[in-house]
Amino acid sequence: MFSSHDGLCTIGELAEHLGVSVKTVRFYSDRGLLPEASRSPGGHRRYGPDAVERLGLIRSLRGLDLPVPEVRRILDEQDAQDGREGAGAGGALEDAVAGRLRALGAELAALRWREAALRLVQECPPAERPDRLRLVGAVAAPPSTASLARFWRSWLPLRMPARSVTAFLEAAVPPPPDDPLPAQVLAFARLHAFVTRTCGGGAGSCQPRAHGVTGARASAVLYAGLAEAYDLAGAELRRGAEPAPGEALDGFVDAYASTYGARDTAAFRRVLAGRLADDPRIDRYWELTAEVISAPGGPPEPTPGSAHDWLLAALEAQVEVAAGQGGARRGPVGEAPVSATPA
Repeated sequence: MFSSHDGLCTIGELAEHLGVSVKTVRFYSDRGLLPEASRSPGGHRRYGPDAVERLGLIRSLRGLDLPVPEVRRILDEQDAQDGREGAGAGGALEDAVAGRLRALGAELAALRWREAALRLVQECPPAERPDRLRLVGAVAAPPSTASLARFWRSWLPLRMPARSVTAFLEAAVPPPPDDPLPAQVLAFARLHAFVTRTCGGGAGSCQPRAHGVTGARASAVLYAGLAEAYDLAGAELRRGAEPAPGEALDGFVDAYASTYGARDTAAFRRVLAGRLADDPRIDRYWELTAEVISAPGGPPEPTPGSAHDWLLAALEAQVEVAAGQGGARRGPVGEAPVSATPA
C-alpha cells in the first residue's frame, strides 16, 4: 500500500485499502480525527502507516453508533496514553460505551412499548379503537411516571417530610414494565387518565380528613407505621391468607394510635374501623396499579391499597366479633382518629 518513496499514501489509497469512500476519509480528516502526515506539492493529502489503524478504530467506534465528539475523546485519550507501559482502553471508551448502552436501553424500551400499544389497538374490536387510541396517545413511549408522582404529591399532607414522601412514592407509583403486554399498556394508560381527571390532583372530596389536621411529624409517624403494616399484610396476601388479627393488624392500629396519642383499646378499634370505612376511596388506582406490576397470568401483586383493604377487613371482622361478645363498650376514647391512608 505504502509504495511511495517516502512511505506515505494518498487519500484515495487509504480509502481503497479500508473500503470506505474518499469523502469519509476527508470528513474525519477535516474534523481532526485523522491527522495528515503531509501534503503533496500539488496540495493533496498524504497519510502515514499509522493512519490505517487509526481509521479502522474510528470506523469501529462509529459502527457502534458512538457520536463524533465521543470518538474524539477516545482518540485524544489514546494519543495521551501512547508510549506508556501497560496503557490500554481508558475511561473515555468505557464511559462512551456505557452511555450508548443506556441510550439503547431507552430506545428499546420505547420500541417495546410502541409495539405493545400497536397490538392493543390492532387486537381490540373496531368500535373500541378510537377510545384506545385516545388513551395510549396521551402517554409517551416509554411512559413517564411524572403524572402519577404529581397526583400523590398533591394528595399527601402538605407538610409531610420529603423523606417520607419519597418512601411513599416508591411504593405507590408503579414503574412501567420493561417488556409490556398490551393489557399492561392499557392499564398504565388508564392509570394516567385516572390521575389527570377532575379531582385527580387529590383535592376536595378526594382528600382524607386527616390531611387537614395532622402536622409534619404526625404524618411521618403515621405513614412510616402504615408502610410496615402494609408490608406484613402484603406477605399475607401473597400466600392467600384471609383477613385476620395478627402482627400486621396490630401494627396497622398502632400506627394510628401512636399518631393521635391514643391507647389501642377495643373502643379505639371500633371507632377507627368506622372512620376508615367512611374515608374517600381510590380503589381504581390500586386495581390498575396491580395490573401494571403483576406478572402476566399470575396472581395480582399486593399494593398499598390492597394491603389497606385486607387490614381494614381484618379490623372490621375483629370489631364485629368483639361487639357480638360484648367486648366493645361504648365510651369516650378521646380525639377520634381519622384516616390518612390511600384506601
